[in-house]
Amino acid sequence: MRSIARISCIFAFFAVFVIDLAVADLPKVALQISGHDLSAEVANTQRSRLRGLMFRETLDDDSGMLFVFPENAYYGMWMKNTFIPLSVAFIDEKGFIINIADMQPNALFAYYSVDPARYALEMNMGWFTRKGITAGKQIIGLERVPEAE
Repeated sequence: MRSIARISCIFAFFAVFVIDLAVADLPKVALQISGHDLSAEVANTQRSRLRGLMFRETLDDDSGMLFVFPENAYYGMWMKNTFIPLSVAFIDEKGFIINIADMQPNALFAYYSVDPARYALEMNMGWFTRKGITAGKQIIGLERVPEAE
């Protein structure tokens, strides 16, 4: 029985290691909003969207994660296992910000788009406010983002 437990622990470690490697290799894209440059990791697969920024302890200034969804729809983001306070901008298919929400670490409820969205951009909490970015602003550079898988 002990060997089964040991094998299970090794398998669990390996699975987390493989997922972390996959997330570490996410493509990055340079974006601009209202003259402010940022770099975003692109979460365009189901696995990368599920993982998001979980288990990270820091996020560089002017860096974030862009979630690319397979279709224009209402989406919700939650903060399970996410240790960094974040702000999320929900973005429509034309690249305009629909709404922005501040999200608390480890919150187990969802923050939703108020209209159908195609993207969500997570940044350090308050980034959008500090830059004076509000709903209605357009994201430049989305044409370089890989399609959702």
